[in-house]
Amino acid sequence: MTGNFWNEVLLYGPGFLEASYTVFGITILTIAVSWGFGLVAALAQRSKFRAVRMAAAFYIWFVRGTPTLIQVFIIYFGLPQIGIRLSPFAAGVIALGVNSGAYVAEIIRGGLSAIPRGQTESALALGFSPAETMRGIVLPQVFRIILPSITNEAISTLKNTSLLSTITVVELTLYAQTLIASTFRPFEFYIAVAVIYLVLTTILTTLASWLERRYANLG
Repeated sequence: MTGNFWNEVLLYGPGFLEASYTVFGITILTIAVSWGFGLVAALAQRSKFRAVRMAAAFYIWFVRGTPTLIQVFIIYFGLPQIGIRLSPFAAGVIALGVNSGAYVAEIIRGGLSAIPRGQTESALALGFSPAETMRGIVLPQVFRIILPSITNEAISTLKNTSLLSTITVVELTLYAQTLIASTFRPFEFYIAVAVIYLVLTTILTTLASWLERRYANLG
């Protein structure tokens, strides 16, 4: 590595910072989308209606069995053929959210299975509605159980944002590629991208550790 490495990185620092904001923004939105899809799919698997259970099972099976990049292409390039056009940013968030949602669904399903059924039965006997029982009693306990797994999935989501360079989202990878094309210095800029991803994943891990300690104290 040449002595001008950090000078090169600092020279393009504002661009890296903007790309980092894009990555973090996509990650936060994707986490929100994935938790929505995951919760719905996890609860759908417990439905008394067979068609609902089958739909949830198919969603999880399809998403987990196909490459994430192909799913990104289906959303961005495929949907316009049926009249649905999305910006690269929106398509990226939806594609990664749908993808991560399948894994979140399995994580939540495991957490739900860990809650004794007697708690739900007791709450219903006390007059709580099924929705109140799920929202006020079951889900808070599930969240505490699944927090480490959810954190790992969030970190995977953050790293998967690099795939969105293929649909022209100017995140860290695509920004680095544009710099490499003009400077012919791939090693330095890919190292810089790796360091930035390490910083972002460390932020997520630190936040998750804080949440784990907070919930442990509440328990």
